[in-house]
Amino acid sequence: MRTFTHSLADELRCAAAQAPGRPFIRMRAGEWTYGEIDRQSDQVAAGLYAQGVRQGHNVSLMLPNCIEFALTWFALAKLGAVCAPLNTSFRGQTLAHAIDLVESRLLIVHAGFWPQLAEVRGGLVTVQKLVIVGDACDPSALSWSQLQRQQDVAPEFPSCAFSSLCLLLYTSGTTGRSKAAMISHRFVLRHAQGVIDGLGLRPDDVLYCPYPMFHLDAAVMTIAPALLLRGVAAIGERFSVSRYWDEVRALQATVFDFMGVTLTMLWKQPPSPTDRDHRARLGWGVPLPEWAQEFEARFGCRLVELYGSTEVGGIIYTPQDAPRRKGSCGKPLGPWEIRLLDEQGFEAPAGTPGELVVRSTEPSVLMDGYWGRPQATLEAFRNQWFHTGDVLTQDADGWLYFVGRRKDFVRRRGENISAAEVEMEIELHPEVLECAVVGVPSELTEEEVMACVVLRDGGTLSPAALADWCAGRMAAFMVPRYIRMLPALPRTPTDKVEKFRLREQGAALAWDRENPSMPHHPERTS
Repeated sequence: MRTFTHSLADELRCAAAQAPGRPFIRMRAGEWTYGEIDRQSDQVAAGLYAQGVRQGHNVSLMLPNCIEFALTWFALAKLGAVCAPLNTSFRGQTLAHAIDLVESRLLIVHAGFWPQLAEVRGGLVTVQKLVIVGDACDPSALSWSQLQRQQDVAPEFPSCAFSSLCLLLYTSGTTGRSKAAMISHRFVLRHAQGVIDGLGLRPDDVLYCPYPMFHLDAAVMTIAPALLLRGVAAIGERFSVSRYWDEVRALQATVFDFMGVTLTMLWKQPPSPTDRDHRARLGWGVPLPEWAQEFEARFGCRLVELYGSTEVGGIIYTPQDAPRRKGSCGKPLGPWEIRLLDEQGFEAPAGTPGELVVRSTEPSVLMDGYWGRPQATLEAFRNQWFHTGDVLTQDADGWLYFVGRRKDFVRRRGENISAAEVEMEIELHPEVLECAVVGVPSELTEEEVMACVVLRDGGTLSPAALADWCAGRMAAFMVPRYIRMLPALPRTPTDKVEKFRLREQGAALAWDRENPSMPHHPERTS
């Protein structure tokens, strides 16, 4: 087992020396070898150094999936600086807060996101310099090509401890304002090895991820494992259900990453003669639906469930040498101690839901805290355990089962209802594409269940018919009182549903099962 007492930059240098001509990063726009990524990131590092970036500085990125993103990440690692990639959907005060929070002096932005930045640029507190990728938007900013040519000052490549910060990754913000998780070099490399071990990856694998590079999946669980394997990271532009398999074929992917809703969207596409026309042997993600076996048979690849988060990385994997257990995300793999705690903080009995808490047996493999948020950090690490906020159960053999977010339960008339369980049942309806369940205020002081539903193209299912269907499949207390038919669910760029928005909107526009005669008009896109 490698100890990983070096930095991300050291690993790239070693890979480039060992396999300079081997492909490393593949996109629709082109392919770059290990040697090219090493040389070009040196050029970017020289440009950043000329702009005053030094060891320990945070640099914000507002970039789509592009080679400039990867080059900047490696360049900053070489300088001992920290890459702080922004969620590209941020705008307004949310965007300004995210930039000011990490105290970036330099920001690299793609021209396509310039309008969002322009809205807040005048009020930014710390940013002093801008670099623009793409068409020039501001004469006072430096272009990407100019940055690459700024090599009049030789950069200093300092030695970098494995515990030094490498990334500031913003939490997905599905329940409110995002925080910036502090991720070390060792976190990146050790979790990359965990992905390799947990999924049984090989040096000849091509690892495909269509999700944003500012997310853990693309950076730590795709690019970094490819680096350790001297394999290929295939990065898509964005998730598209209509182009997904075309991109998998074009990039020659053998392993792909999915999230629950994306897998559902792929599954609900009409069968095609080309369903098995690809090289993919393995897909990994969370959660696995009830029809996972049918998906595997149709598309000719294995699906594997795991558990991870921005703050802890990937820590639970389905064992490769054991039959899959329905509903389980597997067992802990790596240097972890875990417990499931009840609401009072005591250990939950086997089979009883409890919050997953984690601590490590090795240094620098959990996040180091939330940047600029000491109180939130103390709360997350209370009692010397990191509290994930996720509720799981564990069977007698140590297999773990994801139940839902602690905040993703609905308390209705004395019953705790898992939103995930209701969603999974509703999504089994043949006309339903996807569903999100939230709690909304009740006149009886607790909450009522509201289901926000998106139908498949051509679907004509009514709220009343869906409620009847639910009543035949669920416990009575789980059946949604309110049903909203939506054209789409609000999402983060990583395809997680922004449930806090649905809660804020409330049940005013929803069909009410207790008042079914009230008029209801399906919501449309404008």
